[in-house]
Amino acid sequence: MPAMAARAFKVRCKASGTLLHAAGVATDPQLKAYFTEQSLERARFGKELRVEAERLGEKPDASGSVSAVLHRVWFETKATVGLGDQSILNSVEQGEDRAKKDYEKALASELPSDLRAIIQRQAESVIKAHDYVRDMRDGMVQPGEKAA
Repeated sequence: MPAMAARAFKVRCKASGTLLHAAGVATDPQLKAYFTEQSLERARFGKELRVEAERLGEKPDASGSVSAVLHRVWFETKATVGLGDQSILNSVEQGEDRAKKDYEKALASELPSDLRAIIQRQAESVIKAHDYVRDMRDGMVQPGEKAA
């Protein structure tokens, strides 16, 4: 289903920008590094999905959404009023929840086996990142610390 690859591509583009923005407003250097690393990975995921969508005859749209812009403004507002890295972790974890659900939805649909393999691999990484951000938010691990 080509449309699924195009939709997943757009989701990955938004996630990459949101994570890069989080890196820009976080104060902890380890957190900045983690968000930057995740942003680069999501950009690679987006490129990989764009190639697949195009191969399947779709023209993916990389434009951002109003909700993505509002999410980034909300990050800035939280940072400006001094809510700090904890509030950024809360926001990123919410975004990771959405990404996780998008991947689950994609995997529940009919996909060509090669596209399914790509989305499955990416989903595993997104779920791992979600759990790590959740654990940092909940104080179970510190930024830079390996998850159990």
